[in-house]
Amino acid sequence: MYILAPSVLAADFGKLGEAVQETEKGGARYIHLDVMDGAFVPSISFGMPVLSSLRGYTKQVFDVHMMVEDPGRYIEDIKKAGADLITVHQEACIHLDRVINQIKAAGCKAGVALNPATPISTLECVLDQVDLILIMTVNPGFGGQKFIPYTLEKVRALRGLLQERGLDTDIEVDGGVTPDNVRALMDAGANVFVAGSAVFKNDIGENVKRFMDIFKERES
Repeated sequence: MYILAPSVLAADFGKLGEAVQETEKGGARYIHLDVMDGAFVPSISFGMPVLSSLRGYTKQVFDVHMMVEDPGRYIEDIKKAGADLITVHQEACIHLDRVINQIKAAGCKAGVALNPATPISTLECVLDQVDLILIMTVNPGFGGQKFIPYTLEKVRALRGLLQERGLDTDIEVDGGVTPDNVRALMDAGANVFVAGSAVFKNDIGENVKRFMDIFKERES
């Protein structure tokens, strides 16, 4: 199943609740929430109060992407704020196995993200423990960046590795995803697609529909 995860980082925060509801009406099952600390990535975004406030506006899966140093410190609070799926960066965790177990103990699905230049081999020991692997297709920290072409092959290699292990783990891609390149990402093996500007710029409903039409075309 193909899933659209609109990234609120690109939304108008003055109308955030309404914007998210528009994506849900269009069929987006997830909403992607980037928590940034200004240390692991240069930008600072938002934290638990925004998640808690937004939770009342939608029943979508809260797909929380922790772009923070030592994310294990915040797992319980992020869960209480409404998270359903918590993704942490391999590069930010000294003890990745422990953090994955923390996420699961909190009652959430566990995801691990890799920056563009981080090899997929770093996850070989935890592949069977995670629900989702997020391949960053831009360098994290800012919205509106251009897709990095070599990450397409990284997605393809990861899907091959998962299949070898008999795993159907979700592969999420984040950064520069548009209706123009989403088919290539689907072909490579991704099935969860984070899109910011491609969803929230101009007509939200129409933008979501473009993605959903492509998904339906593949699933039919």
